[in-house]
Amino acid sequence: MTKQDLITKLPDEPHEAMINRFGKEGAFIPGDDKNNPWVPFGEAAAIKHLAFDIRQNSVANILWVKGGGRIGTHKHRGVVSAVTLEGSWGYYEYDWVARPGDFVYELPGTAHTLYSDDPNGMKALFWINGAIEFFDDDANYDFTADVFWFIDHYVSYCEANNIPINNDMFM
Repeated sequence: MTKQDLITKLPDEPHEAMINRFGKEGAFIPGDDKNNPWVPFGEAAAIKHLAFDIRQNSVANILWVKGGGRIGTHKHRGVVSAVTLEGSWGYYEYDWVARPGDFVYELPGTAHTLYSDDPNGMKALFWINGAIEFFDDDANYDFTADVFWFIDHYVSYCEANNIPINNDMFM
């Protein structure tokens, strides 16, 4: 059944015309490294960007931290959800370790330091809402990563490496 077939079978509602005219259907974001590169994030990590929603200040990505690596201490200004895909990781401030299939959620205001001492590193799918404030090793503010920072991270890398930008990532 095509989209048009489905629409003609639905009750006639005034908003259908607006949806058909302005609505964006879902998108397919390839996960392969050629079309969707791992963008370096510091010395021990990389990010595969998946989606940017500027209306909600949210992003979806896969974070890869190589074995023995860590992400600096950071504080969340919104809810973050994660599903571990490969390896294991944790936060120095907590007593749990996330492994493949584990789900983690983080609340606004929490601060922690992500690490992976798994020899193969870790990969986790993150859905990040709101900004993240990063701090250096002396607890001094370093930078804020919000949806615009993540967009710039992706677009700048693609432009510098002659990789086409996937406009379907932008919601």
